[in-house]
Amino acid sequence: FARLSTSTSKSTIRRGSEIDVGQTLQAIRGMNDILPDDADLWEQFETLIRDWLRAYGYRPIRMPLVEPTALFKRAIGEVTDIVEKEMYSFEDGQEHLTLRPEGTASCVRAVLEHNLLYDGPKKLWYMGPMFRHERPQKGRYRQFHQVGIEALGLAGPDIDAEQILMCARLWDDLGLQGIKLDINSLGELPERENHKKALVTYFHAHQESLDADSQRRLQTNPLRILDSKNPALQALIEQAPKLMDYLGETSLKHFDGVQAVLKNAGVLARVNQRLVRGLDYYNLTVFEWVTDQLGAQGTVCAGGRYDGLTAQLGGKSSPACGFAMGIERLLALWVEQGYQAEKNPPDVYLVHQGDNAQGEAFKIAEQLRDAALSVQMHCGGGSFKSQMKRADASGAGVAVIIGDDEVAAGQVSVKPLRNHGVQRRVGSDDAAVTVNELMLESDI
Repeated sequence: FARLSTSTSKSTIRRGSEIDVGQTLQAIRGMNDILPDDADLWEQFETLIRDWLRAYGYRPIRMPLVEPTALFKRAIGEVTDIVEKEMYSFEDGQEHLTLRPEGTASCVRAVLEHNLLYDGPKKLWYMGPMFRHERPQKGRYRQFHQVGIEALGLAGPDIDAEQILMCARLWDDLGLQGIKLDINSLGELPERENHKKALVTYFHAHQESLDADSQRRLQTNPLRILDSKNPALQALIEQAPKLMDYLGETSLKHFDGVQAVLKNAGVLARVNQRLVRGLDYYNLTVFEWVTDQLGAQGTVCAGGRYDGLTAQLGGKSSPACGFAMGIERLLALWVEQGYQAEKNPPDVYLVHQGDNAQGEAFKIAEQLRDAALSVQMHCGGGSFKSQMKRADASGAGVAVIIGDDEVAAGQVSVKPLRNHGVQRRVGSDDAAVTVNELMLESDI
């Protein structure tokens, strides 16, 4: 990949170099493993997300991780930070390819390629990794994960507002506090062009006060100067011409319609006229949900309307809006506010001892699974005592024990592990019923 570099040390090899036996391979910086304890949290979050989206009528779509580089240049804009600095791009033969840095362009490409709008509007969602070459820090990684939501074929302010209300419900479902809503309108392209001319005139008059990044943006994308985080520029930016003053009646009516729905639903929103978003395809409504509990990376969800994107990508013009959420940031906030992942231990730990017991244990394990019980069967040998220690450590509610005596008698022993109940010896065919009885008695 064009942006992958190499580095080695005496004890580790990270990427790009010849493998030296005795050195330890590590993950690429900013591309993190999700270990089992954290993966449990991710799965619980993902289950909640799927239920939430189903409640609003959204259906899943899955797109490739790799797309033509031209897709993102055309959709996001060639003079955006993402395209200029952050994409992982490479050549495969004669093809110029890129690991997707965001999902909207890929989703719209798929909708157009497969003519999904032939029978009316579509409400779609996707979830998965995105890739940007950024300086890794808390909440900002080179491989990061997003949930993306896209509604295509719907033009009114009602769908914009519903998507914002969806987010408010999700924060409530997650029990998250302190997430605030900023909204703005970018109007339509002719309105932005008039505003852009006014901005260029204004910032040219103060060019000596601009930092190097803003001077570059003045020549390429002056609207992005408004998004600068440089403290020395804030007073200057505050006095800059406001896009809202250049919006026409139709754009203002659309924005008023969004705000009316939010107000009626009791959702508080701050109109932030400096909210411009970092991708060129947005128009009309844009919004961000932000928190002050994650340091500099305070945006946990952002989106807006992008009515011109289908035409930009070669299709028939169609209204559209959507948003994306950073999973890593939301999970960090979820944990920060006290959520702990639920443990999912097996129902049964199956202990076996003796020459004939192992074969029988496999059969009993499958019988228990047929009864919808989760079973961890002991593997790797060991004494009865060591196996029972493993059974207790597994968190299982019940141990099913099979020795040669049980095999000869066609029975198993069933022992409760989470209370002081009595161990029972029952016929092999009754094992599942007995396990369920003990779990009910123990309220497991």
